[in-house]
Amino acid sequence: MPKVSSRTYRIIQSFLQDFRANPRAVAIAPGRVNLIGEHTDYNDGFVLPVALNRDIQLVFRPRQDRRVRIHALDFDSWREFDLGQLTREPKSLWINYVKGVAWTLQEKGFTLRGLDGVLSGNVPRGSGLSSSAALEVACAKAFLAAAGLQDALTGPELAPACQRAENDFVGVNCGIMDQFISVLGAADHALFIDCRSLEYRRVPFPPGASLVIGNTKASRSLASSAYNQRRQECETGVAILRRFLPGIRALRDVSSQELEALKDHLPPTIYRRCRHVVTENERVLATVQALGQGDLERVGQLMDASHASLRDDYEVSSPALDAMVAAMHQGPGCYGARLTGAGFGGCAVALVARGQEEAVRQAIYQGYSQATNIWPEVYVSRPSPGARILDLTG
Repeated sequence: MPKVSSRTYRIIQSFLQDFRANPRAVAIAPGRVNLIGEHTDYNDGFVLPVALNRDIQLVFRPRQDRRVRIHALDFDSWREFDLGQLTREPKSLWINYVKGVAWTLQEKGFTLRGLDGVLSGNVPRGSGLSSSAALEVACAKAFLAAAGLQDALTGPELAPACQRAENDFVGVNCGIMDQFISVLGAADHALFIDCRSLEYRRVPFPPGASLVIGNTKASRSLASSAYNQRRQECETGVAILRRFLPGIRALRDVSSQELEALKDHLPPTIYRRCRHVVTENERVLATVQALGQGDLERVGQLMDASHASLRDDYEVSSPALDAMVAAMHQGPGCYGARLTGAGFGGCAVALVARGQEEAVRQAIYQGYSQATNIWPEVYVSRPSPGARILDLTG
């Protein structure tokens, strides 16, 4: 067996105990944090996520039949199903992501085999770091590998398949970014994604910086309803702007200058929503340029501007997220910080000078807990590799 992390070793030991046999491989898929580019994906815009050093792992062995048996360690939950009978389970939500991936791969024409597996992850659930996408990608990698189809789909093909599982089987309306970065992330690189064309480019991440992520541990109960409302508001804005700019398909096609020239034709709230998306797309492009120049001060300024726009124009921040961002700025070496994800709770991300990660962590513990009476979780990460299969038989 190759050398594995202590965490992977513990999952392997659980597999041995559960199935009384040796596993063949482990599928690993990371969570993500979005450096900048929030609420732009469903407007055909640009995003710049980073894969984290937190992941979902599925230790497995193929079966000769079509049966799937999986033990989810984090829930202490067993589920078993047949690949020919895939139905949603209303009371055990995690298994729907597993089934959904099997469903969408079979819909694409792949003949899958069953597997035995043990599943575990350290991507915080419900925090906006895309634990669901990591679960989907890990399961897709495992199903394809178990069927001898490990190279049947390219990364840009695998990500939409996983997105479809979440949209059409699980019933959650998500964009493409989360699955894309989980599949295609790379160590020491961010991933610039054009959400219209799905063209992508890996952007080197300067060696002098790290990411510090603060989990507010605050409720995200408003995120779902507000997400749908914001999508509708953007669509309303496009419909109005199209009267004057007939060639546009989405807010991605509108410049700041064009929006300002037409602002009097938009209701004030719709204008602010559009202004966030239009300027956020411009900030993503500017951030890519600044990273290429190693200009961390500029990246931090753009992150701060993004948070202000999300708070004031898009109105998806919260007192907890604002307190988290303020606490991050109290730490030495913090270049900039912003909420990441849909908003209203979950996480914020800070760009921090290497060597100052612990100082920013302590500033978060002190400043955020004093402001909110909530004890946060804090994670430190450099950009990490994307999804992969690790052979355990060597």
